[in-house]
Amino acid sequence: MIQLHGVTKRYGDAYAVQDVTLTAASEATTLLIGPSGSGKSTLLRLMIGLTRPDTGTVTVADDRLAPSNARALRRRMGYVIQEGGLFPHLTGRANAALMARHLGWSSDRINARIDELTRLVQLDPDRLAQYPTELSGGQRQRVSLMRALMLDPDVLLLDEPLGALDPMIRADLQDDLRDIFRRLGKTVVFVTHDLGEAAFFGDRIVLLRQGRIEQSGTMQTLLSDPASPFVTDFIQAQRAPLEHLHAEE
Repeated sequence: MIQLHGVTKRYGDAYAVQDVTLTAASEATTLLIGPSGSGKSTLLRLMIGLTRPDTGTVTVADDRLAPSNARALRRRMGYVIQEGGLFPHLTGRANAALMARHLGWSSDRINARIDELTRLVQLDPDRLAQYPTELSGGQRQRVSLMRALMLDPDVLLLDEPLGALDPMIRADLQDDLRDIFRRLGKTVVFVTHDLGEAAFFGDRIVLLRQGRIEQSGTMQTLLSDPASPFVTDFIQAQRAPLEHLHAEE
């Protein structure tokens, strides 16, 4: 569904992404993981056309992403960022319906779609009358997901959507999101810094380091056949706090 070929992006003298070739398979969930500054969010912004590569190509469903078609292709992709990115002066309903209204959908069509999505994301319909500051973190992310799904896009891009939530709300949303991904059969690209979350969601995990792909494959592949000492160290660093806690018990 999404292909990056030889993509490089620099900011000044610093490389955010270096010569990355990557395919996000149709109707599968691809997890981008790695340390801060490894290029995860930049890759997502390149996929949706918010950032242009210095070299290389980005292709979405056989259409090469370019300034001339970026807006049209963007409408085929839903985008969710950390903390939701909702407009504070709009209610939940108005946020969810924003693009549909921009495209001239009728009120009946918008209302029917919002009713459908409210059930899908398991949000109390009364919450849609509230403003983002009146919603909990989990509720804001559910509204943000509704907005991303409003136009029934082929692709969902999620940039650490659960990173700012407390652990119990995060666990509930993880379960609900995985069910939604499976039910809808969307192509999903999901950025996270959490190895457990990557294992929970990912059909394929792409571990990044300094703007390059260090290794990609299933979690089992990364565990049993690490491509480099960095892969082993990254996995061990995330396991170590839990192992230390168990040892103290």
